[in-house]
Amino acid sequence: MKEVQPVVVVIDDDPSIREALQGLLETAALEVELYVSPREYLQRKQIDAPGCIILDVRLPGSSGLDFQRELARAGDRTPVIFLTGHADIAMTVQAVKAGAVDFLTKPYRDQTLLEAVLLAIDKDRARRESDEVFTKLRQRLESLTPRERQVMVLAVAGHSSKQIGGIIGIGDVTARVHRRQVMGKMRVKSLAELIRAADMLRNHGVEL
Repeated sequence: MKEVQPVVVVIDDDPSIREALQGLLETAALEVELYVSPREYLQRKQIDAPGCIILDVRLPGSSGLDFQRELARAGDRTPVIFLTGHADIAMTVQAVKAGAVDFLTKPYRDQTLLEAVLLAIDKDRARRESDEVFTKLRQRLESLTPRERQVMVLAVAGHSSKQIGGIIGIGDVTARVHRRQVMGKMRVKSLAELIRAADMLRNHGVEL
């Protein structure tokens, strides 16, 4: 994936907190966007870049925890870091179980916050790269003929070309040809790579 400048979104109704966070994050050469409320954030033009959201727990109209759930329902998987001056154990557990990267209390240590942000960006970048690999694998899988998909399933299950031919009723040579075609279309150089590709597809709910 082409390297894109990460974007850190700050959602907090306290202007002093927004300004302090912006100053801190810009010292780490990070691009920062500031929003007063989740509604304002949702009205922004979506940016295709890795990043994270620093979210205040207590916001006018709705809580940060409510907004975290709303993001999940909308399919927005941007990592969330919570900032709050009113934390409790139940709230922390709820946020982390819902996928929050960290739950920090005000006043926060600058280094702790920066470390949480960099970790969140790394997680988002890795997730985006994994999504891109999966998309390409799914496209390659869809390029296979029904016979080639059948051969692929048997190959990743550990069957030799001779065994595959016997199972589906084709000759050994034809089975080897189909197997080479599968390897070429899936752009893998070994059976191990083909197995890893099949595992990723299955882990994303794709039926081979």
